[in-house]
Amino acid sequence: MGETFYVFKDGDLRRKDNNIEIRTIEGDKKNLKAEVTDEIYLFGEVGMNTKLLNFLSQQKIIMHIFNYYGFYSGTFYPRESNVSGFLLVNQVKKYDNQDSRIKLAKEILKAAAYNIYRNLRYYNGRGIELDTPMADIQSLTNRLNLANSINELMGVEGNIRKIYYSTWNSIVKQEIDFHKRVKRPPDNMINSLISFVNSLIYTTVLSEIYKTQLNPTISYLHEPGIKRFSLCLDIAEIFKPLIGDRMIFSLLNKNQITEDDFEEDSNYLYLKESAKKIILMEYDSRLKRTIAHRDLGREVSYRYLIRLECYKLIKDIIGEKEYSGFRIWW
Repeated sequence: MGETFYVFKDGDLRRKDNNIEIRTIEGDKKNLKAEVTDEIYLFGEVGMNTKLLNFLSQQKIIMHIFNYYGFYSGTFYPRESNVSGFLLVNQVKKYDNQDSRIKLAKEILKAAAYNIYRNLRYYNGRGIELDTPMADIQSLTNRLNLANSINELMGVEGNIRKIYYSTWNSIVKQEIDFHKRVKRPPDNMINSLISFVNSLIYTTVLSEIYKTQLNPTISYLHEPGIKRFSLCLDIAEIFKPLIGDRMIFSLLNKNQITEDDFEEDSNYLYLKESAKKIILMEYDSRLKRTIAHRDLGREVSYRYLIRLECYKLIKDIIGEKEYSGFRIWW
């Protein structure tokens, strides 16, 4: 696994010999070590040129760009070299076959719902009364089997998340009035945190897909469209409860993030730079966290679990093994 670098300071990003150098407006310089870099996240206002972009492409380094408020803007996605026409054709065929697509979409949602349930079970075992929402989520998960269209599946998924989010006021120890998910724009601390963290998971999934032969624009649960890597949204659904939600609960319950870490602009809240740095340090740490994999018989990182999910999808697409979504077992 390569390194991920997060750039907050304004300045210029340049190729220097066979490395990448960030030069801040204060005159400081830092070498980002291209030979060990997988990803660069830009949070500051950074200038660059085509010489750098060509070098990033040669080195297969992905660059994710966020705006001043911490909202994801886009990704510089190097030219794909790990390609397979055979896989692409079969990935499209799997999408184009309604039965095959719905089957995959159901499994993605079942895995995501199970991981949500595991989060609630964890806190239920620690004295928070969550028996009723747990039972409701189990009942809705069973209803996924009865769905005959993507719209029906997404409707059930929306109800699962509505119940799930209704429990957050009980799980989070801080006094936060959180009742529903609001995305554009996020209107309170938790919605701001969810938006920021979910965008990190989305970009991490994109980086892992890039290392495989999957096409990130062909998805099964979310409708493929223009200007987005929709397969990332599919896979991210499975890992948001493990990587994102658990991290948010921890940051808030340990008071690492409080209302002092937000600024208000018009009708929404956004994270201060200091808070983004706290979250990114914790996020990077969680991606490197390892677990003994039951099937592989060795330790794997949370980040590598995402790559394994891509490989499992590939095996299903080419008819080698039926896809089974990742489920938390610890």
